[in-house]
Amino acid sequence: MAKVSMTVNGKAASGDVEGRTLLSAFLREALGLTGTHVGCDTSQCGACVVHVDGLAVKACTMLALEAEGAEVATIEGQANADGSLNTIQQAFQDHHGLQCGFCTPGMVMSAAALLKDNPKPSEAEVRDYLEGNLCRCTGYHNIVKAIMAASGQDVSAIAAG
Repeated sequence: MAKVSMTVNGKAASGDVEGRTLLSAFLREALGLTGTHVGCDTSQCGACVVHVDGLAVKACTMLALEAEGAEVATIEGQANADGSLNTIQQAFQDHHGLQCGFCTPGMVMSAAALLKDNPKPSEAEVRDYLEGNLCRCTGYHNIVKAIMAASGQDVSAIAAG
């Protein structure tokens, strides 16, 4: 066992982990942050996307010990300070960018990373960026629309999906 310490959603967090403990397992099991979903354990689905030191990473393929000293942001830390949905989360709700919700935390975290790097992405850029996130329910149309709306773009001309 080894001790790991990091900042998660602005708060100090630490725990004892085995060397093989994945970041997703540490977040879910040790810290109780179950919004980081695990769908595949092979880095294929993107349901486990979190931000580590500002970069979007798939937490199911990163060891917890690799996040030693890092700033980690999860879906639980995305809401506004008053607890209301942030712009991206609200856009997902307003534009029906979710159905079952399983992929939604990873999609929101990926969207946040995209919009940080590209504040006004085109539809093609959004679709390209989301290549590492799988959704089995929505067909992606409304997810793309939600992300574009969150960027402040007019999405009224985008046909319903």
